[in-house]
Formats: sequence, C-alpha cells, structure tokens
Amino acid sequence: MLPDDPQQPAGPTPPAEPEPAWRLDPAPVNTNAPLTQPPPRKRRLPVLPLAIVLVAILAGGALFMSGYTMGRQLALEPGTPPAATDQFEPFWDTYRTITQRYAGGDVDEEALIQGAIRGMIEALGDPYSSYLTSEEYRQSLQGISGQFEGIGAEMATEAPDGTQGCATLGPQCSLVVVAPLEGSPAEQAGLEPGDFVIAADGAGFDGLTVDDALDRVRGPKGTTVALTIRRGTDDPFVLEITRDVIQAREVRSELLEGNIGYVRLAGFSDASANQLEDEIQKHLDAGSKKLILDLRGNPGGYVTAARDIASEFVSEGALFYEEDAQGRQVETDAVPGGIATDPSIEVIVLIDEGSASASEIVAGALKDHERATLVGHTTFGKGTVQQWQELPGEGGAFRLTIARWLTPNKAWIHDKGIAPDVAVTVPENVPADSDPILDRAVELLGGTSARDVLRTAA
Repeated sequence: MLPDDPQQPAGPTPPAEPEPAWRLDPAPVNTNAPLTQPPPRKRRLPVLPLAIVLVAILAGGALFMSGYTMGRQLALEPGTPPAATDQFEPFWDTYRTITQRYAGGDVDEEALIQGAIRGMIEALGDPYSSYLTSEEYRQSLQGISGQFEGIGAEMATEAPDGTQGCATLGPQCSLVVVAPLEGSPAEQAGLEPGDFVIAADGAGFDGLTVDDALDRVRGPKGTTVALTIRRGTDDPFVLEITRDVIQAREVRSELLEGNIGYVRLAGFSDASANQLEDEIQKHLDAGSKKLILDLRGNPGGYVTAARDIASEFVSEGALFYEEDAQGRQVETDAVPGGIATDPSIEVIVLIDEGSASASEIVAGALKDHERATLVGHTTFGKGTVQQWQELPGEGGAFRLTIARWLTPNKAWIHDKGIAPDVAVTVPENVPADSDPILDRAVELLGGTSARDVLRTAA
C-alpha cells in the first residue's frame, strides 16, 4: 500500500523535463473509466490490498498523491456522534440557517454538503489531502491505470531542419507523428509516422504551446476529430479519427552502443510492470549484462507496479515500509522470480527532480539493496501515503494522509528526496539532442556514446 499525490507539493514543484516529444493524449487525470486493481501477473503474488500510488500533473502545478490506498466505505452510523454534539452544533446551526433563510437564490444542498467536506479537508492544511466531487473522482481514476482517451499516437515537434524539441508551434515548429500506437484509432484511420499535423477541426496551431495543440486533438471516447495532414510533397488532406480509450505504452527501450540495454519508464500503471519485464528480457536475450533504467520525470503510479518493477532487480528482502499514525510499520517484500536479480547484471538508475513517489520507491529499494547506482539529480521527495475514501451516492471521495513510507533502510525521504550516487550537473541551454546524465551512465558502464532516446512512450 502506498504513496503519492496533492494539491500543491510540499516541496518545490518538479521542473518539467525537456523532451523532444510528447505523448499525444497523455494519460490525463481527467478520464472516464472506473478504477480497477492491477491484474495479477503470471508469476506475481496478488496485488497489495487496495493499494495505489499516483502522481498527477494538472493545470499549473504538479500534484503528488504520494502512495495512496483505496479505502473501504466506512460502515458507521450516519449523523453526529453523541460525544461530539456540542462541537457540531455550530455546523448544524449554519446548515439549517442557510437552507431555511438564504434569500439570494436557490440553495443546492448537495453542493453545500460537498463544500463542507472540502472545507474540513482543507482545514488540515495538508497539501496531499483533498476532496474531489464524484465527477472529479470518476475522471481522475482512469489516468492512473495508464489509460487515456484520444486517438493514440506519439507526437513530436520538429523544426524545418529536422531537429526536434521546439516549444511554440508556427512556421518554424510543427507537430509531427512519431508513430501511431498499435491497434489505435490513429493507426486504423491511416495516420503514418512522419505525417505533419497542421490543424485540428480546421483550426491551425500557430502560436500555441504543444500542450494547447494536443488539447485540440484529445477528446472523449466516441467523438471525432478532423486532422489536416501534410504527407511528403502531397497536398494537405483531412483525416477523420474517432477517439477511443487507449492503453498507454509507458516503456521505451533501446540498445545502446556497448550492448547496454536502456529502458525508459514513463509511469507506473497496471500494465507498466509487464511492459518493462518484456523489454528487459529482450536485452538479456541479446546478451546484455548492463542495464539503464531511466526514471527521470516519472511522477509515479500504482505501488503494486513499483513493487513488481523493483522485484525484477531485487530478489528478496524489504522494498519499503509503511508506517501508520500509531507508529506501526508494515513491510513489503520483494516478489520472487525477478529476471534481472543476478549480481553480474550491472544496473544504473537515472533520477532527477521529477522522479517522485513510485519512482522513489524503486530507486530507494535498489539503492539500499546496493543493486544499482543512481545517476542524475536528487529526486522530488514524496514520502507520505494517502488513502482514497469513497463517499456514498454522489458524495465524491477524499484522499487523506494516513501513513508515511520508508526505504528498506527505514529512511524517510519526504521533502528531502533520494540523492544520486553519481551527481551530474547539466549546463543551461543543453541542445535537444544532448543528454549529459545518460552520457555519464553510459560512460560508467564502459560505453562511449548514447543516442537520442528521450521520446516518451504513448
């Protein structure tokens, strides 16, 4: 059970990692599917009971729901507890006065109650505890499963000279399709790698940021977007694509010079552990004995995925501890059967200020077990555990900080983060095709160069 989310992070907001490509329709917290527990893997133990970890990045700020669990609805008698009658008297006096005497218009009693719940949570002063309406809660759950609603394509920005990573769209910066996802609406509609997307529903993108442009392409399942496409030297044409629910590909894998297996993990959904294992296995089958796990900019996800991913490298022992309000500690151990636990396999984990929550669980476990060398920058530092509590009917839900999580050595990394074993200073204005942190990792493993492998999975 475990970590991750907020309202405003308790520490500095993790800076956005410069990326030459973005996921089109990135798994937002605003989606529609009900939450499902991560399915058990073929050699894995059952998922941790009601456990989830999430970090969500929402408009304007990073929200870190550090390790949160799904709470059962409490079977309590409704109404004011007899021992708290006096304390609740002002509340009921206020509620009755509003509902009976307010003359400024109709009173929405449901909104009134939701506002009272929100106020109670906000009164805690905890940036990681918050209230969501039923609609906000419903929309927030699909994203943490690694699913999103859109057309299912990976996009990049490209300048006229072919370099990627420009920020503001216009004559010198265009959206280009890196690849449609296999089986996605984009692929089925005929979108191809190298296609330039120059408009959505007739509206061009000039002057927009990448996120603003992608917002025009994203949309609810069942709706249609008309994309204006320029392909090669042909005249532009319109391609209509019906959006659907897409399972994001959160793992990207490359074989670097020196037979170094590189795996980049973008999130911790219920599918990411299986995806990661598949890619690691490919590298091992190719004879690679050197692996790089890139967790930079990875805000987290399911704690069960974090446990399974850490277990690929750590054969036994504690991966983390959960400590409740009474100081009781519960240990979560490695799941036997990891495919990269052999000490002869060298492992480097890349981290930075955007590595949070589940990423920190994995990094902390591998560091404390001396199973990997951490390279990069100190991580974000999210060490508390939130629990989701669903409320009856249309009451929505709230998340409440109910525990802290500790590394195997019982270190609490909250607001401090996890320091790298090898710190790398990245100069300002680094070219988009340069990656000093990855280059340093390759150097430590005896390689000589690293290709551009920074595209995010989609």
